[in-house]
Amino acid sequence: MVMLVLKGKDASMQAFRVVRLFAGLVAAPAVSAAQRTIRISDSLARNAERLKVERGAQWMGHIGKWRFGDYAVVSGKPGWTHTRTTGNFFQTESESRTHETFTFVLTNAATDSAVVNAARNVNVQELHKLYLGHGWSLGSDELVQESENFTALITINRDTTETWVLFLGSTSGSDTPSEHVAFLTNGERKILLSLASSNKNAYDFRGSPAFGYEFVENGQPLCALQYYGGSYDFTQVVWMHRSLDARMKLILAAAMTAVLQVRTP
Repeated sequence: MVMLVLKGKDASMQAFRVVRLFAGLVAAPAVSAAQRTIRISDSLARNAERLKVERGAQWMGHIGKWRFGDYAVVSGKPGWTHTRTTGNFFQTESESRTHETFTFVLTNAATDSAVVNAARNVNVQELHKLYLGHGWSLGSDELVQESENFTALITINRDTTETWVLFLGSTSGSDTPSEHVAFLTNGERKILLSLASSNKNAYDFRGSPAFGYEFVENGQPLCALQYYGGSYDFTQVVWMHRSLDARMKLILAAAMTAVLQVRTP
């Protein structure tokens, strides 16, 4: 068995070039100069405040200084990224596992704070051709399965009696039906993250559409996030329902910031 262990930011970047759980993040050449925007519910569009997202500087040892509306990251730090790759003797089979963590603090205009601790795990299983020389080879290059799970724990004003959990999970591969699960919960309430796109069908990746999520609880949209604008357009937008109380808005803002950090190309 051959084993390779990589650590640090470079390992993370190398691993995630392989992992393309969202086809829309690999942008095709622009076919139109028109700006794309994800489709959201009419009721949310009518009753939400639309906020432009600004990333700010991301220095080594820190996460992005995300800001939208009254919400801003005031501190943050990535943890170590570990990537472990194993394969058989001829390297016709390989499996890589990557684990990374980060944490940040998000505040609102009232100086309330949301503390977020996040972890991401990615697993990729692949088959590779065995080259025999003179143009001959055995087998084929094939992505057998790739999976991701991302979890973020959110607390408000360091009150650990109530913790919200954001979960994003994806699985796909040549022999595996594609699955995607995303939700935000505190154990009593459950908010679903519905994939949103500028295409009518959110799972239609043609034309390099914009991508994001709409947060829905019991059929009622609460907010939405566009994390990718399509066609090399990295416009990012937040829609926040005006009727929500300040605490819930901060929880949702923290969850959307975690998504921005992990989904931004």
